[in-house]
Amino acid sequence: MAVASVVFRGVSYGRLPLLHHPQFPATSVSSRPRKLSCHSKGFTVFARSSQAQDQYSQAQDLFTSRLQESMANLPKLMEDIIQTSINTGPRGALRLAQGIQAVIGVGSEWLADVSKSTNSSSGLPNQIQVGLLSPVYLRRLFERMGATYIKLGQFIASAPTLFPQEYVQEFQNCFDRAPAVPFEEIQKILREELRGPIDSVYEYVDPTPIASASIAQVHGAKLRGSQEDVVIKVLKPGIEDVLVADLNFVYVVARILEFLNPDLNRASLVGIVKDIRESMLEEVDFNKEAVNIESFRRYIEAMGLSRQATAPKVYKQCSTRRVLTMERLYGVPLTDLDSISTLVSSPEASLITALNVWFGSLLACETFHADVHAGNLWLLRDGRIGFLDFGIVGRISPKTWAAMEVFLASIATEEYESMASALIEMGATNKDVDYKAFARDLEKIFSSIQDLDTEIVVAAARGPNTNTTAVSANLVVDERQMNALFLDVVRVSESYGLRFPREFALLMKQLLYFDRYTRLLAPNLNMLQDQRISIVSNRRSSNRNIYQ
Repeated sequence: MAVASVVFRGVSYGRLPLLHHPQFPATSVSSRPRKLSCHSKGFTVFARSSQAQDQYSQAQDLFTSRLQESMANLPKLMEDIIQTSINTGPRGALRLAQGIQAVIGVGSEWLADVSKSTNSSSGLPNQIQVGLLSPVYLRRLFERMGATYIKLGQFIASAPTLFPQEYVQEFQNCFDRAPAVPFEEIQKILREELRGPIDSVYEYVDPTPIASASIAQVHGAKLRGSQEDVVIKVLKPGIEDVLVADLNFVYVVARILEFLNPDLNRASLVGIVKDIRESMLEEVDFNKEAVNIESFRRYIEAMGLSRQATAPKVYKQCSTRRVLTMERLYGVPLTDLDSISTLVSSPEASLITALNVWFGSLLACETFHADVHAGNLWLLRDGRIGFLDFGIVGRISPKTWAAMEVFLASIATEEYESMASALIEMGATNKDVDYKAFARDLEKIFSSIQDLDTEIVVAAARGPNTNTTAVSANLVVDERQMNALFLDVVRVSESYGLRFPREFALLMKQLLYFDRYTRLLAPNLNMLQDQRISIVSNRRSSNRNIYQ
């Protein structure tokens, strides 16, 4: 659950706020009467001007229509709140108590900061004046609230098309820092999900986790019988109840805010919350992740790419909604230059393969991998590219992809007017856009892309019993810089009235990841212009030839 304090200020009539509407500007109506004389009758008439009277009537009509609309929507709102409360059940009360405790904790931090700043000559910083709704304190509150809100913070950080820039940047700090769940609890979940003794399925399960994130924990294991090496991804205990309770609460708050201020309906506040809820609930349903993996594996097989790339095989007989058993792949992240050089003769060729496989999936696969950071994109020991963790995927509508193709092609050719036209086609807007002015602003942004800092860390170590020196290079990916570039594009686009679908943000982020891999593995490669990389619409016919 989230706790927010919202203050509405303004004139109220009969205890109901008169909410401002952009189509009806606020008008100052003088209450001073206008004096009209009528000499023939010998008396004086006081009356309002006809213009002021019309404006007053218009404001009254707006208020009346708003009130009628609110009353008409009230039954639906109450129905939604009641149904959501029923679905949440008793767990909602527990999360409410935890939320109050978290607010008190962060509130104490805020009061301490206010006390320190009060003694300063510079006065209160803006973030302290805003209170718990400022990006800094809201991020701290999210971290105190646990798994759901950490994931929500990560969603905000990866969706600059939906959230203000200062929140996107601050929530870059909202990472998974979850402690490991005791192995006894993991064993209990495995027994419940597999409906039997663990050793009837696995020969061995390593009690030390490979990784522990906010919603799941991963353990290495060996299958009984076949002795195949696997990894088991296990949903942490109680995480679903917490997630459902929290997301239902966020949904109810969004519904109430839209009811109080219908202008928020135009910003699709409830739609954004539904998108977040759907995305996060998909991530904790391992059946859906298994479907995503198998879809990607079918794409690889159908395109004849099995020698070039893979995704882990899913073992359905020992996988459920809360447990996902997958083939264990061995390799190194695509940023480990020293290890990559020992596995393949041409790191550049491996990168080109990864790019072609990923670009190909945008059209030929039901979903695309939407989180290709170094932990999820490996070079395997056999030289293939391994795509891991399909918890976050994207789907592209035909309209978005058609515009995206033009957008990518225009980046490669630096044709900024075509780029502007593509973004206008992709974005939702209700006004005419000066595409030439938009193109000039985009040119300023993309001309700076080469100026982004890329830090390559090189480490040398001499072995204890040999004179051989091992040299290791790694790429430091600055998430803040990557997002800053994309935020510039979004900021400029929004100044022209454009709003983009979420898949555009997901696509752009993956391109920025690949740009960083290019700087490390193939500094002279132009990702969008190299003929060996197929991006646009001829991909279907040429894919088979690319990998020969």
